[in-house]
Amino acid sequence: MSEMTVTLLGTGTSCGVPQLGCTCPVCTSSDPRDSRLRCSTLVEIDDDQSEEGVTRILLDCSPDFRQQMLRFGFRKIDAIFISHEHYDHVGGIDDIRPFAVFGDMVIYGDEYCTTHLMERIPYCFTPKDVRYPGVPRIDLEAVDPGVPVRVNGVEVLPLQVMHGKLPILGFRIGKFAYVTDMKTIEPDQKKLLDGVSCLIVNGLRHDPHPTHQTVEEAVAFADSIQAEEAYIIHMSHHLGLHSEEDAKLPPNRHLAYDGMTFSL
Repeated sequence: MSEMTVTLLGTGTSCGVPQLGCTCPVCTSSDPRDSRLRCSTLVEIDDDQSEEGVTRILLDCSPDFRQQMLRFGFRKIDAIFISHEHYDHVGGIDDIRPFAVFGDMVIYGDEYCTTHLMERIPYCFTPKDVRYPGVPRIDLEAVDPGVPVRVNGVEVLPLQVMHGKLPILGFRIGKFAYVTDMKTIEPDQKKLLDGVSCLIVNGLRHDPHPTHQTVEEAVAFADSIQAEEAYIIHMSHHLGLHSEEDAKLPPNRHLAYDGMTFSL
C-alpha cells in the first residue's frame, strides 16, 4: 500500500464541543484539544493512477465542513464516503460547491443513506444536463458492505456496523479503518477488519449509551481486532478533559483531537 496521510478534521459528537449553553470544565477549557468539530476525516494516499499523484478521500461531511476546510486546506477531493445519513455526518454536503473548480466527484453511501440524501437535498444530485448553476457537482452512488469501491488506484472497502438498531457503514483502506457511531458489529463484518493496524473508532463517553460505544468499549474493540494504534473520535463533553482522559488510556490507544495528522 502506498503511503497514506490521515487528518482528523473533526472529532466531536453531534452537538460539537463546546456544546451551546454549557459551562462545564470541558466546554470552557482553554485547551484546543477540548474544542471538537463534528466528525470528518481526510485520507490522502500516494497514487500513480491519480492525475495529481495523490488520491484524497473524505470520510463523512459534517456541518462544520466549511470551517474545517478553511482551517486545514482547500484542495481537490476525489470522493466522499458517508457512514450514515444523520445530520452531523452529512450536513456539509452543500458546501462541496467550491470544489467544483476541481471537477465532478462522487458521494458513496449505503442504499438507505443515499435514498435519504436524495430526498433531503435533491438539488445536489440532479442529472448533469439539467443542473442549474452553482449546485455541487457531485454524483450519488450506493455501495454494499463487503464490496470494494475503487477511487483511482485506491480500494475502499465498506463494512457494516450497527448504530443501535440502524445499520451504517465503516470504511477500510489498506491497513487503515474508520468506524464511527458504532455500538455493535456482526462477526462476519468484524472479520473484514483483520489485519488493520490503525483504527479510528468512536467512544462517546464513559457512561453507557444505547447507540454509541463508551471509551472503554472502543478500547476493547481495538484490542479485539489487534489494532496496533487506535484513535478515539465522536467524543462528547461528558467524557472529560483531554489532558486527563488521554493519560488514562492504555499504550497505543489515544483520544483524537481536531487537526491530528499521522502517516501510515
